[in-house]
Amino acid sequence: MTQQEIIAARRAEPWREELRKAKKAKERMDLPRVKMNELDGEYRSHNQEEVNLGLTKEQAMLEAQRCLDCANPTCMTGCPVSINIPTFIKYIEKGDILAAADTLKETSALPAVCGRVCPQEKQCEKQCIYTAKFGKEAVAIGYLERFAADYERESGTVSIPVIEKKNGMKIAVIGSGPAGLSFAGEMAKKGFDVTVFEALHEIGGVLKYGIPEFRLPNKIVDVEIDGLRKMGVTFITNCIVGKTISYGDLHADGYKGIFVASGAGLPNFMNIPGENLVGVMSSNEYLTRVNLMDAANPESDTPVLIGKKVAVIGGGNTAMDSVRTARRLGAERAMIVYRRSEGEMPARLEEVKHAKEEGVEFLTLHNPVEYLGDERGRVKQMRLQKMELGEPDASGRRSPVPISGVIETIDVDEVIVSVGVSPNPLVPRAFDGLEVTRRGTIVVSEDSMRSALPDVYAGGDIVRGGATVILAMGDGRKAAAAMAEQLLK
Repeated sequence: MTQQEIIAARRAEPWREELRKAKKAKERMDLPRVKMNELDGEYRSHNQEEVNLGLTKEQAMLEAQRCLDCANPTCMTGCPVSINIPTFIKYIEKGDILAAADTLKETSALPAVCGRVCPQEKQCEKQCIYTAKFGKEAVAIGYLERFAADYERESGTVSIPVIEKKNGMKIAVIGSGPAGLSFAGEMAKKGFDVTVFEALHEIGGVLKYGIPEFRLPNKIVDVEIDGLRKMGVTFITNCIVGKTISYGDLHADGYKGIFVASGAGLPNFMNIPGENLVGVMSSNEYLTRVNLMDAANPESDTPVLIGKKVAVIGGGNTAMDSVRTARRLGAERAMIVYRRSEGEMPARLEEVKHAKEEGVEFLTLHNPVEYLGDERGRVKQMRLQKMELGEPDASGRRSPVPISGVIETIDVDEVIVSVGVSPNPLVPRAFDGLEVTRRGTIVVSEDSMRSALPDVYAGGDIVRGGATVILAMGDGRKAAAAMAEQLLK
């Protein structure tokens, strides 16, 4: 054997290739996670500009290098819509961003939305091998998803997924929130003629009325919706199924399947003294009026109260959206009042961080027990019970327990209650034969999202009673697969 042949044989030895791969993986793991570019906290707290600015192409390609392209990509198990995460990230690493965007759209109808508002740290990124096995910061999957979707939109070459040949069957969707939009996109791809009925004057559901523009600009949602229109989806606004048209009307018009995605728009209150005072409202009303009705404008037909000392009751993302909106509308003191500790807050860590940077106060381990009004019947103070953490409850979180006799009174001129929502009861009441839980949610088969009415499927908050955008989208995708299989037999 010649010297050249000996060298070639050594290079071909499997262990050398494994060593090279291990070295490359070590280099990738040593790269720090990218930081999101964002506006200054003080500056943004006075305007509606989007807080997060996205990644540059250079940042995105460098972050994509951190992905180890695992043989068993556990990140995908944490994604409710089953995005092929390693593939889209590897396309970014190679610089083929449009191919990455196409990969996202194979299973997600709203990638630019999900890249902004999904709790990746509790889903795909939580399952990333960096976090699950090595205790390091996960690959920034959400940032990269947003980058790919934004890059495609700004490139002017937005593509639509492959559409199967039209099969002639009409499908109705009730509600244009994330569940309805996801379902509509999937059914359009399968060749169905899809019509979405929306009760309000704007398409997008909670994406428009519930999430402020500083977190999710309307123009981003509009582009995603326009993509569905190009796929053949029809949208009808100002139409209340159950009032404007009935279940029978849909059948008479030839719809072969119905997907109910009417959401959970009924706000919960605490039923404590003073909740009927002027200046006490639900986060649903507050955000809907500000986001959809221009209520922050004093010249609006229905102006909202602008408080200077604003308390928001709750610790979820909607509470953060509300308190940060109040800050932008001029609140000099904007407070989160939450009965547990900060560690138990269900809000995204990023939203808590942003709220603090914008000057929001956090009164944790406090619970309102009464609101006090002035002679005009307007709220002027709140009485807060001081709490401590006791034993864990059924969810595993430690239950808050009142500290006897420790109550403080704080001046407020506006209170926004954000302690959960209940399902919209309109459709369940209007569709005879639906099985409904005591909470008002529609009962469906877990594997198909099919209801007790064989042609009616449901998903999102009308089934879950309040959940995330991506879980609602997962429901829509699952329902579409099941309905299509049933109708195309």
